Amino acid sequence: VSGDIFFKVLQMGDGKAQMTCLQVHGPLVIGAGPSGLAVAACLSNNGIPFLLLERSDCIASLWQHRTYDRLKLHLPKQVCELPLMGFPEIFPKYPTKHQFVSYIESYAEHFAIKPKFKQSVESAEFDKVCGFWRVRTQDCEYVSKWVIVATGENAEPLIPEIQGIKEFLGPVLHTSVYKSGSEFKNQKVLVVGCGNSGMEVSFDLCRNNAIPHMVVRNSVHVLPREILGVSTFRIAMALNKWLPLRLVDRFLILLAYFYSGNTDRFGLRRPKTGPLELKNVTGKSPVLDIGALSQIKSGKIKVMEGVKEITRNGAKFVDGQEREFDSIILATGYKSNVPSWLKGCDFFTKEGMPKTPFPNGWRGENGLYSVGFTRRGLLGSGCDAVKVAQDISDQWRAINNCEAVQSVLTRNLELR
Repeated sequence: VSGDIFFKVLQMGDGKAQMTCLQVHGPLVIGAGPSGLAVAACLSNNGIPFLLLERSDCIASLWQHRTYDRLKLHLPKQVCELPLMGFPEIFPKYPTKHQFVSYIESYAEHFAIKPKFKQSVESAEFDKVCGFWRVRTQDCEYVSKWVIVATGENAEPLIPEIQGIKEFLGPVLHTSVYKSGSEFKNQKVLVVGCGNSGMEVSFDLCRNNAIPHMVVRNSVHVLPREILGVSTFRIAMALNKWLPLRLVDRFLILLAYFYSGNTDRFGLRRPKTGPLELKNVTGKSPVLDIGALSQIKSGKIKVMEGVKEITRNGAKFVDGQEREFDSIILATGYKSNVPSWLKGCDFFTKEGMPKTPFPNGWRGENGLYSVGFTRRGLLGSGCDAVKVAQDISDQWRAINNCEAVQSVLTRNLELR
């Protein structure tokens, strides 16, 4: 369906095409990651033409270019599949990065999704005069009745300001460019951040004979990825259908104590707020442990308190310790980039997240939609994609019906 779009080239200025302006016959989707592909597939399934813009040169660029080699899905494949097409049965319960990319590529091919690559959106603004969205890239302006923001929560690496970090003599890199611990063999490495990425990178460093020191500035929930072979996430979701959220959280915390004991003595303080409630309120996910905790208990991953200052050869910590390091890895996550290009709209917060919380943050005003901002991963993206496509489909059919009626009336008047 994406190939059936009709463009209208508009001349701007006094007869000269100063900038190409294309009128899109259907919704304009921004971002060809899993969220953008999911909504594109749902639109295609409903017979709605669309145009998908992507700033990079490939689909799912975060997965293809900015993830480490040993990455696997943290959740079972059944809850990570996109709408209308599941993972191959031969894939393991937790597909690897390369298997996920293979699935995404097959998904795009199956639904004939062909994004327009190397189109970096510089601005998007609703034109109240003409009643359409104007979306400008580096070389073109697109005009559409509907805009679907699918750039996601992880559009840009989040680089914190740490005093003295520019003075450090060794390499400093974000996990978006980290590939393997083999590059850090026998090095003392400071890992800043203790989320899923920080834990996994530290674990990967251990497996490659590096000496990671992981900074744990705040409290963190560490849960087993599985309990007796069953995904902890699926247990939590099943219980949440029947029990209040806080009771489910208490159950998960009891399981965590049974699994790992009191982690405070290892420098991992648990938050007072339960893991599910914390995720809903702040978006902070619990760590699903795949082996890092045992390395922390054995002392192979050393837990450090917050960094006070980076020095030329290492770091000073808030507890007074000072240590030397060969490299620094920032496992500090990602952020949305929507505020930098979406103009004249208060649908998103200054952090680039919908102001209306899940499950109602998928629709704004004037034909604006969002997919992939639920803080619920791929499952949340799929839910949004289905709703957005259905809503636009309803409008599409209503418009076409009105045009058909108008055409009949016009023809009858002409016959008279």
